Amino acid sequence: MRRDLIIGIICSVLIHAGLGFGGEIKFNWGTKKVVKKDEAPAVLLEMPKMEPEPPEPTDQAEASSEAASIAPPSVADVPGVVSLDSFVQPVQPPPPPKAGITMTVPKNTGPVATKGLTDVFDLKNLDQQPMPRLRAQPVYPFEMKRQGVSAEVLIEFVCDSNGEVRDARVVKSDNTAFDSAALEAIYKWKFRPGKKGGRSVNARMQQPFVFSIADE
Repeated sequence: MRRDLIIGIICSVLIHAGLGFGGEIKFNWGTKKVVKKDEAPAVLLEMPKMEPEPPEPTDQAEASSEAASIAPPSVADVPGVVSLDSFVQPVQPPPPPKAGITMTVPKNTGPVATKGLTDVFDLKNLDQQPMPRLRAQPVYPFEMKRQGVSAEVLIEFVCDSNGEVRDARVVKSDNTAFDSAALEAIYKWKFRPGKKGGRSVNARMQQPFVFSIADE
């Protein structure tokens, strides 16, 4: 009787103790196992898949990519035809080059005007006539040379006591287009001045210039 009472008390205590722990403890005859209700289930994470790396470009691939990056020209390099309007004017051809400096040719045919000179002698009255020491050839006018035109120009001038040419003018000319070239040439001449009584004097002279295609 006493033994059954003791066993009953122990069973009662154990049952109440199990209820106090929320029913987490279960008794199996022969084995004792503790089970936790709130234990989280194990989760297996799947690893992301690794993408394969792109292959390294070769020299041929780089050359082809560079060639593709260069854009072809949008307009062909050919001359276009521009229509003439108020904003576009036709280009005039340049004039032919002039033969030296343009000079004004005197129109008078009288004696040479000796500005600021005194005692101008004729060649026949000199003891020694002027002698040229520097001769300049005239430049053939471009247009006359192109057309094959020849001419002769006679220039009259004064050779002063220093051998310089002064007051030159055209006395006779076959074509006035050659006059400026002849005058320009004579002003480049230098002389040993003429002499009268042992001293250098001013002398009146003439010099012809012949322009010939045959000589050219």
